[in-house]
Amino acid sequence: MFPTDKGIQPIELGKEAEARGFDSLWFPEHSHIPVSRRTPWGGREGAPPLPEEYWRTHDQFVALAAIAGATTTLKLATGITLVAQRDPIWLAKEVASLDVISGGRFLLGVGYGWNHEEMESHGTDIHHRRKLVREKILAMKELWTKDEAEFHGEYVNFEKSWSWPKPVQRPHPPIVVGASPTPLHFRHIVEYADAWMPIEGRFEVDGKWGELQQLAADSGRDPSTLQLGVFGAKPDAAHLAHLRDVGATWVALGLPPLDRDAALATMDRYAPLVAEFNG
Repeated sequence: MFPTDKGIQPIELGKEAEARGFDSLWFPEHSHIPVSRRTPWGGREGAPPLPEEYWRTHDQFVALAAIAGATTTLKLATGITLVAQRDPIWLAKEVASLDVISGGRFLLGVGYGWNHEEMESHGTDIHHRRKLVREKILAMKELWTKDEAEFHGEYVNFEKSWSWPKPVQRPHPPIVVGASPTPLHFRHIVEYADAWMPIEGRFEVDGKWGELQQLAADSGRDPSTLQLGVFGAKPDAAHLAHLRDVGATWVALGLPPLDRDAALATMDRYAPLVAEFNG
């Protein structure tokens, strides 16, 4: 859900989600939305107008940290963090801090971004954003796992440095890539990620998950070290059972972002699914 200033607020949402037995809560992010709207929604020509929640969302790390203090079991996840727009040294500290504060309940969902003008405001070269994301994640891994970390790449460079806290989860919180099933994206996932989380209805899942597992095996990585999540899954028991059988470990179901009562009512409608699949 996009946690906005007009809908249910994060702390209440987190408490209500945990009380209903949900496993995790996922927040997306956009720093701002330039009003020019040169890039269509999702980068897809002919897409509908961009919904209001895209420019009303809370900062995801502030919101999730607030929820961490009000819950005990709920996993807290970004779906996704726009890594190319963020400073990797600060982001590494935010991720580690939230993992410590939550007691090891954080999942870092990452993506490459689609809004060109938003990226340009951050000084991000849209044509190199995938390379940027890769380097920044590799650099963050050094900061999370080394007492004295350094990194020297094309886009990220820092000398031997101390950075604490270190994440509770070792070697670091799971890195979940939300991206289309392209050969480049799959190579990135095999190299530095722990899971693939495609958007249902926009990308094929069944056959592509098998392709990703095969690529991992061909690359010398144990396919069992990769997980599959599905974003925006259809809330239908038979369909969720199919995704489970395909190999999905979890799914994220959508919630209305601008209406508190609608969000709560939707979670209540999901109750039979929670009982069946999380019971």
